[in-house]
Amino acid sequence: MAGARVPATPLVRRPRVGAPGYALAVDATTTPTSVAPVSVRREGLAWAFAGVLMFSFSVPLTKEAVGGFSPYLTATGRAVIAGVIAAVLLALTRAQVPPPHLRRPIVFTMLGAVFGWPILLALALERTTSAHVAVIAAFMPLTTALIAVMRTHERVSWQFWAAAGIGTAALVVFALSRAGGGDDLLADLLVVGAVLMSSWCYVEGATVTRAMPGWQVISWVVVLALPLTIPLSAVLWWFTRDSYSPSGTEWLSLVLLGVSSMYLGFFAWYRGLSLAGIARGGQVQQLQALLTLVWSALLLNEHVTAPTVLVALTVIGSVVWAQRARVPPVVTPQE
Repeated sequence: MAGARVPATPLVRRPRVGAPGYALAVDATTTPTSVAPVSVRREGLAWAFAGVLMFSFSVPLTKEAVGGFSPYLTATGRAVIAGVIAAVLLALTRAQVPPPHLRRPIVFTMLGAVFGWPILLALALERTTSAHVAVIAAFMPLTTALIAVMRTHERVSWQFWAAAGIGTAALVVFALSRAGGGDDLLADLLVVGAVLMSSWCYVEGATVTRAMPGWQVISWVVVLALPLTIPLSAVLWWFTRDSYSPSGTEWLSLVLLGVSSMYLGFFAWYRGLSLAGIARGGQVQQLQALLTLVWSALLLNEHVTAPTVLVALTVIGSVVWAQRARVPPVVTPQE
């Protein structure tokens, strides 16, 4: 009919070519269907800090565990512990198996969280100190943010990057001033690889938390790894049992790694990233290096000096600045 208005056709996002299933998981983290209020973002930061608190024990516990187990068994063994707990929890809650389009990022998360970070970290700690590991670990929040921006197109302001850079620089300068064993280039490369793998798995896992609860994400990660981690752990134990004689403390460290750093820490971490945003929530991890130094002082009798407190205040200030930077819309995840 002449003069009649034709209704506008709604715009439909075309799926990305090459990995449509994976694109669905990534798009779920970036589609601005609702704007998260300040209270939700603050809750996310609280959850992220809880995760970082548990992660901060990873380095000293691993340092203790490698005294009684091979570095490879330390990695696969803690994954078995986490996987058994997760299998029971998933069975009790009757959680559904992840749909096909989410399995790719879950597998990527498994490669980084179960194998990459634990194995490379354990190998590095055989060659250097936990203080020196903190030098490279200080870059983890920045690498997490960079991967998040590239992978999920999360937008952040220049103030965010400035705050992240200042906090990272403060940690690096401090760690370099007190780190030992820094002449081992291989150890440095191992830690760099561990940091990259960890940052990668953080982002990959967080992309799935818009489609399923974070506790289910890490649960399926460690459960799906059991067909690999159980036989690997058995073989490693058999061939290394004569070379190591683990003490009660070393056994306890391995168990705590499996329960806390490998499993429960991700409950809080993924919840925090999904609420606060991957790049922004990841900046809370700048506190992890300092917390690791605190536990090293308490558990390994290292002396905490005045510069430690100064750097702590600098890092906390940079984290607060990063959080106050303008934030993009965030989708509230599933409970």
